[in-house]
Amino acid sequence: MEKEIIIVRTFDAPVTLVWEAWTKAENVSKWWGPKGFNTKVKKLDFRPGGQWEYVMIDEKGNEYPAIGVFREIVPFEKIISSDDFGEEFKSSTDMDLPKPMLFTTLFEDLGDKTKLTLIYEHASAEDRAKHEKMGVVSGWNSSLDKLAEYMIATK
Repeated sequence: MEKEIIIVRTFDAPVTLVWEAWTKAENVSKWWGPKGFNTKVKKLDFRPGGQWEYVMIDEKGNEYPAIGVFREIVPFEKIISSDDFGEEFKSSTDMDLPKPMLFTTLFEDLGDKTKLTLIYEHASAEDRAKHEKMGVVSGWNSSLDKLAEYMIATK
């Protein structure tokens, strides 16, 4: 637990809708990233071994790329991927970034609701602390607020 960050949210939408919002590029770009950010999906090859690359863009135009490789996909239940910062971000920042992480997303079907659990596994407790200092928890909670709004709009 000392190396994990866990975020849990329940949505008023069936698991099929939440899954589609999470796994289709045209949906991801509508909610991913904290409020005030837009997201460009540069790559989303949704299969084990496939890569993803998203770029969050803040109100000033600053870009925050993230990349990963899907390791395991269990439809409507689980997605496991790596998660890292893009090379251009790493080379352009003086932030003390955490090492690549393992990112697990669990989808629990609650009928007309879905429980979503996000689990970040870090290389060390120190990396977890770096990620928390960057605002990962508040950022994800803001993103999940946007996802909840998107779910209401698409129902």
